[in-house]
Amino acid sequence: MNQSLKVVSRRRALASGVSAALLGSQTRAQSKARALALVGDRYHNPDYVRVALDKVFTPLGIKTDYTIGYDSISSSLLKPYDLFLILRDGMIWPQGYLGPDAYPYQQGFENKNDFPAAKSEAWITDEQANAIKEFVSAGKGFYALHNSSHISVSSKTYREVMGGAYIGHPTLRPFKVRITNHSHPITTGIEDFIVNDEQHYVAYDKDPKNILAESDNIDGLDYEGRGTKSIAAWAYDYGKGRVVFTAVGHTIHALWVPQHLELQKRAVRWLLKEI
Repeated sequence: MNQSLKVVSRRRALASGVSAALLGSQTRAQSKARALALVGDRYHNPDYVRVALDKVFTPLGIKTDYTIGYDSISSSLLKPYDLFLILRDGMIWPQGYLGPDAYPYQQGFENKNDFPAAKSEAWITDEQANAIKEFVSAGKGFYALHNSSHISVSSKTYREVMGGAYIGHPTLRPFKVRITNHSHPITTGIEDFIVNDEQHYVAYDKDPKNILAESDNIDGLDYEGRGTKSIAAWAYDYGKGRVVFTAVGHTIHALWVPQHLELQKRAVRWLLKEI
């Protein structure tokens, strides 16, 4: 897709013949707020991410542009927006790969040694990380969702804004998300909930008072000796702006668990300083 068409409104997309698969809904009464969402990677198809997040943004009346263009993130691109959301990891694969579900198949190739091993590279640059930092510091909102914590592995500046870093996760399995701070506007009245998802284990660098929730495998299964629990959400002020991280989000049904969906809506509204 042409870079200039990666961030477009639905009206412009329809006029130019671009598929609506990567574009956000622009329906219902619009608020003045605008959001940009960077979505999709090798392991997270941007179409299902867009469909999932539309259930957050559309009821709130927030005009949202979706992009897969990680290389287009810049101060000038972010400037018109009030909220920036990322649901993608920190990796790109310039030499290609067989596919997100190709692991068992490639082992059966008779000539598998003819194909180079997939090798990832970090996509975020220092300039891009600083653009995100300046965006939030100036008073805007940043929503780091699910595997966006992985970007912190390759960028100290991004990690300093986002607040932590990805460690790893077990396979999909049920676990509980337990609210640990019931007094925050994002979590007031939100009940604990169960999801079947990747339980992401993350490091957290900021004040513990900003932690909102934890994940807990109530079946007693740990991950690589790290126990059954990890931090699942946090929120804090950063400069004149705000930052939220929530860890659940690999599957659309986990994103749409009613309590989790409400939590995401509250997170967006808090980032926009509406609550």
